[in-house]
Amino acid sequence: METELLTGKIAIEKGAKLIQQGNIVVFPTETVYGLGANAFDSNAVNKIFIAKGRPNDNPLIVHISSKDQISDLVSNISEAAQKVIDEFMPGPITVIMEKSQKVPNEVTAGLQTVGIRMPVHPVAQEFIKACNTPIAAPSANTSTKISPTKAIHVYEDMKGKVPLIIEGGDCQVGIESTIIDMSTEHPTILRPGAITEEMLAKVLGSVVTFKGKVIVAKAPGMKYKHYAPNCPMVVADSIESMISEYDKKLNDNAKPILICKSCHKNLILDRRYIDVGNTEDEVLRNIYSALHEGEKLSNYIICEDFGNEGKYASVMNRLNKSSGGIRV
Repeated sequence: METELLTGKIAIEKGAKLIQQGNIVVFPTETVYGLGANAFDSNAVNKIFIAKGRPNDNPLIVHISSKDQISDLVSNISEAAQKVIDEFMPGPITVIMEKSQKVPNEVTAGLQTVGIRMPVHPVAQEFIKACNTPIAAPSANTSTKISPTKAIHVYEDMKGKVPLIIEGGDCQVGIESTIIDMSTEHPTILRPGAITEEMLAKVLGSVVTFKGKVIVAKAPGMKYKHYAPNCPMVVADSIESMISEYDKKLNDNAKPILICKSCHKNLILDRRYIDVGNTEDEVLRNIYSALHEGEKLSNYIICEDFGNEGKYASVMNRLNKSSGGIRV
């Protein structure tokens, strides 16, 4: 299969036509690039799983261009769910609710719930609107690999597996959406993101973050290894241990690289490192791009522990999965 990388109106028009013909298309969002298909077409949805090598028991998120589309996708919108929708959509949030009969089991992995998201990215909104149907989409990468925040990330990973990548610039949020389960009595964050527990608590009064063992995944990113580079990666307990591990690996003839905030430059000296900025939003936006760069430049990645406050907790959720929980 030939993979085209297009931008602008021609990309939107071609992408919408491919979707209407039952094909898959890569499109940009503010979080990461997505691999989309018509959410009501089971055969098209199955092409997503084939292209990614994704397990079929890992549910997909349905993307919309208008809140009016939600009523077709869910059987019930609770008062609390409506509050989240009103406050955070469009934006980097996915709300899980009880699905309608129109949503195929292939989308929800057989579950009776579905995750709904309305991207704020203008190209994503224009594309979904042109398709004239909700779009089921996970991240546009081979299963377990690093999520893409640039079109070139997708092209390098999935060339020959998808017919079209719609170029929409770098993703400005940089990690996947927050997923909140509103189908149960207690609102529960299943995957943290740019919309934090604190932000949701202000709207809902109380919210919890899931920390248990996953048997059946109600949301993407819960059950399987994710976000992993092609080389070994570890998270450092401190800046000192990060530097010590670098020097140790260098003496072992490895090609280590550090991923950390720019404020540590004076401690790092002449060691190779990738700067992810200094603020929460900068680290959030740059972390996947840094992992992509790191796996190209080195054979051993050592990443700073950014802590568990605010959006940094969402970053660490991804890095702990990327590293397989290995720390130094």
